[in-house]
Amino acid sequence: MIFKKLNSPNYSNRLRNLRSIKLIVIHYTGMQSRIVSLKRLLSKRSKVSCHYFIDRKGKIIRMLDDNKIAWHAGKSKWKKFSNLNKNSIGIELVNKGHDFGYEQFTQKQVNQLIKLCLYLKKKYKIKNSNIVGHSDIAPLRKRDPGEKFPWQKLQKKKIGIWYKNFKIKYKDEAFKIDNKTFFKNIFRIGYRYFNKNKRSKKDVYIIKAFQRRFLPKNVTGKIDQKTQIISHFLAFKSKK
Repeated sequence: MIFKKLNSPNYSNRLRNLRSIKLIVIHYTGMQSRIVSLKRLLSKRSKVSCHYFIDRKGKIIRMLDDNKIAWHAGKSKWKKFSNLNKNSIGIELVNKGHDFGYEQFTQKQVNQLIKLCLYLKKKYKIKNSNIVGHSDIAPLRKRDPGEKFPWQKLQKKKIGIWYKNFKIKYKDEAFKIDNKTFFKNIFRIGYRYFNKNKRSKKDVYIIKAFQRRFLPKNVTGKIDQKTQIISHFLAFKSKK
């Protein structure tokens, strides 16, 4: 793929081995406009960057070469990985986000994102289960790319994970609501920042992060039967 290139000053001095790239992390910019977002990513003061930037017209800008460690993930965990900057490619999508008037992502934007993800996935042999949102890897502090992000559409193009449609069987013992089982399921998927055996007030943020991705019309922070079933399906069916 050919990209317009801008050089963000915000990256680690040490270059990384490209074989260390194991994840793609998708963000929204969460700022008032494209111009404001680019200014921030190009400012030394912000100490924030990404590898790729996709505006609402579908234009892709390469902010940093893949061998540079961009500062996009921050404090984060997914599976065995922690502080994911060193292991991930960061992609920013122009969207005002929850604080400035959250928008639907545009068709052109999503189509270009799909092309970019397929390119990166093939180039670095990235597993579908390691294509994640910022809220997946930092659920206690992030909400992006948010409940309007079309994860299901991406999965149809073999990007990321999703679940099959199903009918809830209320008498099925395996799908009774059980907090302990739910958290064991999502730990198996890759989520962290919780204790599998002990509940905390912070757990609501973990549940919301899961629902924001897989049940975007039902971001309640409460485990209902559908949330439980989806966690079970993804934990045992999505291994790639």
